[in-house]
Amino acid sequence: MARSMRIWAALGAMATFALAALLLAWHWWTAPLPLVDAVNVEIARGSAPGQVAARLAEAGALPRPRWFVWAARLQGQEGQFKAGEYAILPGTSPRSLLQQLVDGRVVQHAITFIEGHTSAEAWARLRADPAIAVTQGLTLEGLMAKLGEAGTPAEGAFFPDTYAFARGTSDVEVMRQARRRMVAALEAAWQDRADGLPIQSAQEALVLASLIEKETGAPEERPLIAGVFTNRLRSGMRLQTDPSVIYGLGEKFDGNLRKADLLRDGPYNTYRRAGLPPTPIALPGAAALRAAVRPAATDAIFFVASGRGDGRHVFSATLAEHNAAVRAYLARTSGGD
Repeated sequence: MARSMRIWAALGAMATFALAALLLAWHWWTAPLPLVDAVNVEIARGSAPGQVAARLAEAGALPRPRWFVWAARLQGQEGQFKAGEYAILPGTSPRSLLQQLVDGRVVQHAITFIEGHTSAEAWARLRADPAIAVTQGLTLEGLMAKLGEAGTPAEGAFFPDTYAFARGTSDVEVMRQARRRMVAALEAAWQDRADGLPIQSAQEALVLASLIEKETGAPEERPLIAGVFTNRLRSGMRLQTDPSVIYGLGEKFDGNLRKADLLRDGPYNTYRRAGLPPTPIALPGAAALRAAVRPAATDAIFFVASGRGDGRHVFSATLAEHNAAVRAYLARTSGGD
């Protein structure tokens, strides 16, 4: 009888210990990790579960790393961790952390390509991001070849927007996304074009949109700028747009556009050559694309900056009106108004 009691007592103690151990494990499994601030941890490709747990522990994000490996094994998920950069947030439990690693919910970085910037500026901005895997020695021309479009001008080929990516994403992949977006946006705009435009292709619409993008700092003016350019193209007048001349000057432009620059012939000098320049001069956004294919109905064929520092312009239908607007601009910018 006494022996039986001892056995039952031992079994009871073991059960109590087992229950306590289970409660402790469950508490560890579901309780928030001891984090005050978010911790970023990078998991290398091919890391074993033990290496992952050790890396998390080193970063101060995971107590009892062996328990984490055991839990992953019990869950049948120990070989399912995804490589990448993870942000471990306060309030995260080991259970939710395991799921985060299995789902591959990595940190998303972002880059913004700005409307009116050149493709070269967007390319340099992207490759300067420390989270991007840079393809060494790759030029914009080489990039277009990698995208399967060798010979297509890189200028204006990428849609200006914000793009999210995980650390280690290649520069080519982000630009591929931007190129696909531009192709889709340009096609949509071209399909919705007005009748009777003096442009013959979607590529010409892209070139025109880039001029519109560079000519105004007031978004609501884009259709009017497009209307002036459309009127000039219809009548055979030269576009006479400074941004195109500046683009053609490239690194020679020192911030001051001179009369000699306007007189010097070149493919982008729209004071000397009729029609559109040979390529876009910048990255146009959706509004500029739409303005290019649906310009405002206007009798204006001239415009000049207002001189008020607001990025706006004064539009004129006659040379006399334009000359008066130019005089007003000069008066304002010289301190006369």
